[in-house]
Amino acid sequence: MESEEAAAAAAEGGTVTPAPKKRGRKPKIKEDSQTKEQSGGKKTKQSVDEKYTQWKGLVPILYDWLANHNLVWPSLSCRWGPQLDQATYKNRQRLYLSEQTDGSVPNTLVIANCEVVKPRVAAAEHISQFNEEARSPFVKKYKTIIHPGEVNRIRELPQNSKIIATHTDSPDVLIWDVETQPNRHAVLGAATSRPDLILTGHQDNAEFALAMCPTEPFVLSGGKDKSVVLWSIQDHITTVGTDSKSSGSIIKQTGEGGDKTESPSVTPRGVYHGHDDTVEDVAFSPTSAQEFCSVGDDSCLILWDARTGTSPVTKVEKAHDADLHCVDWNPHDDNLILTGSADNTVRLYDRRNLTSNGVGTPIYKFEGHRAAVLCVQWCPDKSSVFGSSAEDGLLNIWDYDRVSKKSDRAAKSPAGLFFQHAGHRDKVVDFHWNAADPWTIVSVSDDCETTGGGGTLQIWRMSDLIYRPEEEVLAELETFKSHVMTCASKP
Repeated sequence: MESEEAAAAAAEGGTVTPAPKKRGRKPKIKEDSQTKEQSGGKKTKQSVDEKYTQWKGLVPILYDWLANHNLVWPSLSCRWGPQLDQATYKNRQRLYLSEQTDGSVPNTLVIANCEVVKPRVAAAEHISQFNEEARSPFVKKYKTIIHPGEVNRIRELPQNSKIIATHTDSPDVLIWDVETQPNRHAVLGAATSRPDLILTGHQDNAEFALAMCPTEPFVLSGGKDKSVVLWSIQDHITTVGTDSKSSGSIIKQTGEGGDKTESPSVTPRGVYHGHDDTVEDVAFSPTSAQEFCSVGDDSCLILWDARTGTSPVTKVEKAHDADLHCVDWNPHDDNLILTGSADNTVRLYDRRNLTSNGVGTPIYKFEGHRAAVLCVQWCPDKSSVFGSSAEDGLLNIWDYDRVSKKSDRAAKSPAGLFFQHAGHRDKVVDFHWNAADPWTIVSVSDDCETTGGGGTLQIWRMSDLIYRPEEEVLAELETFKSHVMTCASKP
C-alpha cells in the first residue's frame, strides 16, 4: 500500500513521507563494525538453520508436547479463546489468529479450533517428527472474518472470550462477536466483514496498544496521537456468560429502525494525555478497572487512575534506554509491572517504589535477548514466572524467584532465565499463556526475513520436570532410576 501511495505521489510530482514500519516487520538498523562485533554479526540463514536443527534434536527432552503449524501468511497476534470441550487425552479450544496478506487476497481474522493434548500423553518421538512446511493436524480453521485492514492486535474480553477487539492501521478499535459473525470466503474483491462495534476517540492511527479489562467490560487503547483512550462496552453487551455453546448475539444491535448496514459506535469514557510519542502498549490493573498503565516510544512508563482525572498519576521518564514496546501487570500481585524494550531488556517495576516526580528504579533488569523485546506476559500458573519474546527469535521463560537463588551450575545463563523456546526461526511477534491449560503457550513468528514469507505458529508445553520443585523432580527421577535398574537386572 505504501509503494502505491508513493507511486501516485510521484506521478503527481509530489512527495510522500513513508510511514514507519510496524514492529512486527521493522527493518534492522544498519550496524557499524563495533556494534556488529558486539552482537555477533548479522544473523545468517545458515546460523539460524544450525541453531534450529540443534533445538529440534532436543524437543523430546525439553517438551511435554509441541505442535508446529505453518502459516501461509504471517500473523502478528495469537490468542486463546474459550475452551470448548474436554476429552480423555485432549481438550478442544478456540484460537484467534490473523492473516496479514500482500493484497492479493483480503486480510483476515481467523477463528480456529485447536486440540490441546493433555500432559504426559504425547510420545516423545511423535512431537519431534513434524514437517516445518506442513499444517498441524491439531489446528483446524473454523471461521474466517474478512478484516478491514491488517490485524495488528487481537485481545479477548476476559468476561466472555467470544468477544474480541482488534487493532488495524486506523484510529478505531473494532469489536467482534466471533460466534455470530458469518463465515466468509476470502477472495480478492470480497467485501469486508462488519464489526459488531466500533470504538472511536483516537485522532491518529492506533495500531498496537490494546487491552481488555479483567474485572469490567472496559477496553483500553493507545496510538500515534500519544493518547490513551478508555471505553466501556457494558451497555452493548446483553450477557457476560461464557457458555461457548450458547446461541444468539451477545452484542446489542443498536441500529435505529432495524438498519444494520453500519456498525454502532462507542465514544470514549476518558482520553488520557501524558506521553510525548506513540503509545505502544497498555495494560489494566488486575484488581481495578479504573487503574491502568501505558508505555511508548518516549521511553516512559505511565500509571493512570481514571478516578483522579486524565493526567498521569506516576510517570517514569526513563523506564528503558530506548522505545518501550510492551507492558504487563502481574495478575497475582498488583504492585508488579513488567516492561520490554528495544534496548533488548525486560524490566520489573514495583509501583510502590515509583514517585510522581518521574523517579523509578526497576527491581531487576532481565538481560537474555539479543534484539528488541516485542511481548511480555506473566504466567497465570505461578506468580513469579513470566515470558518474553523478541526479534531474536527466542521466547524466554523467567522466574523472578530464581534471581536470588542462582546456582553455580546455571552461572552461564542470565539470572532468572530457566527455559528458552528456540523453535522459531524469526522474530516472535506474539505469544499467549493458556489460562485453561496450565503451562501451555501459543506463540507466533513472522518468518518473512528468513524464509521469504509466511509465519510459524507453535503450541507447546515444556516438560514439568523443568518447572516443578527440585526435590519433587529428584524424587521422581530416583523412582524412575530404580524402576530401570530393576528391569535391567531381570533375565
